[in-house]
Amino acid sequence: MAPQAEIVARGLDAGRVRAALDGVLAKAYRDSAFPGAIAVVGTRHGVVASASVGRLDWAASASPVDAGTMWDLASLTKVVGLTSALMQLVADGRVDLDAPVQRYVPGFVGEGKDRVRVADLLTHSSGLPAWRPLYKESETREAAIRLALTTPLEAPTGTRMVYSDLGAIVLGQVVERVSGRPFDQYLQGELFGPLGMRHTMFRPPQGMHGHIAPTEVDPWRQRHLRGEVHDENAARLDGVSSHAGLFASAADLSRFARMLLGYGTFEGRKVLDSATIARFTRPWNRSISPRGLGWETATGSNSGGRKLSARAFGHTGFTGTSIWVDPEKDLFVILLTNRVNPTRENRKIGEVRIALADAVVDAWGRPGQ
Repeated sequence: MAPQAEIVARGLDAGRVRAALDGVLAKAYRDSAFPGAIAVVGTRHGVVASASVGRLDWAASASPVDAGTMWDLASLTKVVGLTSALMQLVADGRVDLDAPVQRYVPGFVGEGKDRVRVADLLTHSSGLPAWRPLYKESETREAAIRLALTTPLEAPTGTRMVYSDLGAIVLGQVVERVSGRPFDQYLQGELFGPLGMRHTMFRPPQGMHGHIAPTEVDPWRQRHLRGEVHDENAARLDGVSSHAGLFASAADLSRFARMLLGYGTFEGRKVLDSATIARFTRPWNRSISPRGLGWETATGSNSGGRKLSARAFGHTGFTGTSIWVDPEKDLFVILLTNRVNPTRENRKIGEVRIALADAVVDAWGRPGQ
């Protein structure tokens, strides 16, 4: 069904949805939550409404934001890239969620690590710490990966949830060892290429930097970052990591979200298995947290706001990005900003994410309406 026909069939008011986006973004921009932003809302059939505000930088001479603007996705890399890759490998029987990580990455060593399963890393319940400054502790990509693999556990596996970039880095090694390909090459060949996501990549070439929203004036690198990954540890990993590093446009992420709502198939090409999507996007162990495998689930108190259905799943990125997908409502909500420009101390984005999701649901109507 074409997007416009789908809007008519469901009784959706695209103008009302667009007005909701405009209202939230305009208020946030007036509040200096970011220099620029774009929000896109749609269904598995297509985009229903989108809105943008501001410019790529605070300067009045900077280019305005549009659907082709590329953004540093930060931790959306974990779900768009890493989790998708693991969905594929699990569906193909090449990775077992209950297998010890050491089966795939023998260098993942240390006390208690023989009991850490792939699922424990995906749910951030492995016992690994949240982070360590790999970029200060190592001089090369290889040395940084060794440090991530040998970092001691802080807690017994399966006893608590601590959101861990280190765990995501280890999972990237699982993808590389099992697939036999570098992480970025695997994603390009198995996900971004098949989905036609031509503006989603690590390390975008210099010729594309004019279309990329700058992030922070970085105290470590002593320059305003544009087209370079904001995350310092990802930078130490040469800009290609499974925890951060992807750049993408709103148009590309809309294709990705439509694929998820389409049960893993987009424009006739199946890239993910529907049963695996369902398995990864529901709570895995509620006694520890409501998280799914890689994905967050809607709780009514996180960045998905208070009004998405219990089946919704999503994630955020430190630079000011987020994506939420609600299969029950056949709805996706994407927000891309560079709220860390010029400093990460601007923390207003949390309220904006919630306001946007709630406003969209209010304007959306009921499934099948």
